[in-house]
Amino acid sequence: MNLNRRDFLRQLGFGAAGLAIASTLPDTSWALPAKTGKLPRSLPEAQGVAPGGLLDFVNTVEAKKLNIHSMMVLRHGQVVAEGWWAPYEPQYIHTLYSLSKSFTSSAVGMAVAEKRLTVEDKVVSFFPKEVPANVSTNLAAMRVKDLLTMSTGHDKDTTPALRGGTDNNWIKSFLAQPVDHEPGTFYMYNSGATYMLSAIVQKLTGQTLLEYLKPRLFGPLGIEGMDWEVDPNGINTGGWGLRIRTEDIAKFGQLYLQKGMWNGKRLLSEAWIHDATIKEVESKGGKGDASVNDWIQGYGYQFWRCRNDAYRADGAFGQFCVVLPKEDALIAITAESANTQGILDAIWDHILPALRGTGLPADKIKQAALTQKLATLTLPPSVSQLASSIQPKISGKTYAVADNSLHVKDVTLTFGKDGCIFKLQDDQGDHQVLCGIGRWRDSTTTLSVAPLSLTPTPVPNGPNRKVAGSGGWQDDTTFVMTWRFIETAHYETVTCRFGADGVQVEFQNSISIITKGKDKRPVLEGKAVA
Repeated sequence: MNLNRRDFLRQLGFGAAGLAIASTLPDTSWALPAKTGKLPRSLPEAQGVAPGGLLDFVNTVEAKKLNIHSMMVLRHGQVVAEGWWAPYEPQYIHTLYSLSKSFTSSAVGMAVAEKRLTVEDKVVSFFPKEVPANVSTNLAAMRVKDLLTMSTGHDKDTTPALRGGTDNNWIKSFLAQPVDHEPGTFYMYNSGATYMLSAIVQKLTGQTLLEYLKPRLFGPLGIEGMDWEVDPNGINTGGWGLRIRTEDIAKFGQLYLQKGMWNGKRLLSEAWIHDATIKEVESKGGKGDASVNDWIQGYGYQFWRCRNDAYRADGAFGQFCVVLPKEDALIAITAESANTQGILDAIWDHILPALRGTGLPADKIKQAALTQKLATLTLPPSVSQLASSIQPKISGKTYAVADNSLHVKDVTLTFGKDGCIFKLQDDQGDHQVLCGIGRWRDSTTTLSVAPLSLTPTPVPNGPNRKVAGSGGWQDDTTFVMTWRFIETAHYETVTCRFGADGVQVEFQNSISIITKGKDKRPVLEGKAVA
């Protein structure tokens, strides 16, 4: 049962006078998350939030096709709105990309509190065996603080040199890069710098970043089932690669709103949260007017500053944890969007006014509409024609595939009453994906979504990946499937064009759609096996 603030205080035994005094306490003092691992829930109006603004946000991101996968809005520690666009669901972890960086920063803050290091320590001091033979003046001057603020002095991001280099020792590769500017004087977004923070934590503690954070952060917040990519030597990548649930992102933001306190226990120092979330350096996130661009508001310790005196943890394609201290609120979002500024604009245009009470008193009609909308969110499944005259002829038929760079040997599509199984055999064995016809069907697959080839290591959970598939006939001879790899941000569009005795299979990954690029994989040419 959700309680409003006065009811909550009354149950604690406050009388009329006590209520008057207690009502002056900060809102977060009474709304600490329960120890069950779930955040408390409330109706928006009970927390001073106008439901109409939240509804307008959802309608806006859908109308603009911003491809949001999930959202949670918290006010005074209470979830006042939450929704997942099917086939994404609350229990699924989701790739965070650079939102991971803010967790890495938090680990460094904890290590600082344990007096394992200071932000003034020199980076080279941790890795005497990996430093180059000739240490430049700038490299020698580089501090932990410079890693945190992306002001290492590098002229370009070091990440490609780490991931694409011939040396599997990423620490050594990082230290070998030229440091063109005096550290602390030149901002350059640099995921390799965050990787080095992870490497430092592991060097000092003997634990990976993930292991170090489990008892200090993930455990107290009730975060389970997370995983984090590693480099070739087992060091968590730090700057990317963490996967957790949307509610876990929200818990992380709530910890920061509560200035490091959780269920009466301090997890992070208030001083660290202040330093991490203020503007430590000027940021470069494109050109434009600072009144409309959230990437040129400044950068802290692996957090971005925002307009409206907010800050955020931020990952590629729209993974957001936007914290609004003045409003005692936060918004957690997962997505795969080509217009991430558009998502932030929608927050400022619709959610922020709702938090400021615009639209109150309570509108029961708007609340009912919001509740209905959030319960029925979906990304459109592949659907055009639900059937085709050739479907019975091609169902279950094996098509031998001509030689190709993917080493695919054959493909088969088998249709049932309301679904289809796509099977593919390559040099690694047999793989399949289950698709609903005009609806989503969940399964696991050993096929990999193409964007995962961008990562240096396999998905941590092993070869079986969660996938939601849907398919439909574009015309009588063209069957189109969408495979959403629902623990990542990405999906595949697979088009099968059938001829008299053959099939063409074309793949397009979602990143190529967003970047308007061409998928480099070949079109498979299959011939029916007699």
